[in-house]
Amino acid sequence: MFIGNVAARAEFGESKMGRVLLAAGDHLYAGLNCFLPGQEHKAHIHADQDKMYVIVEGHGEASVGGEVRPVRTGDMVFAPAGIIHGMKNTGGGNLVVLVVFSPPRTKK
Repeated sequence: MFIGNVAARAEFGESKMGRVLLAAGDHLYAGLNCFLPGQEHKAHIHADQDKMYVIVEGHGEASVGGEVRPVRTGDMVFAPAGIIHGMKNTGGGNLVVLVVFSPPRTKK
């Protein structure tokens, strides 16, 4: 599978961040989290999943384990399983984040 121009696949929602599935397999999930200015994915924990964020477009603020840092295009953030983490668009433009986690979510 090859996916060109990932940022062009971004989808935004007025009431909450947009989510786009890019790829999902037995051992890995990849998608986009798409934030309009001011939107956030509040701090949360995945007990059994490691998560990686790569900032594709824009800038914002990431939190991992209680530490908060600014992030911008090209930055990567890693949140190991069991560690609280979140993302917020603090800029005036859109924020597009590639999200990869393993193992992938299980359907219930």
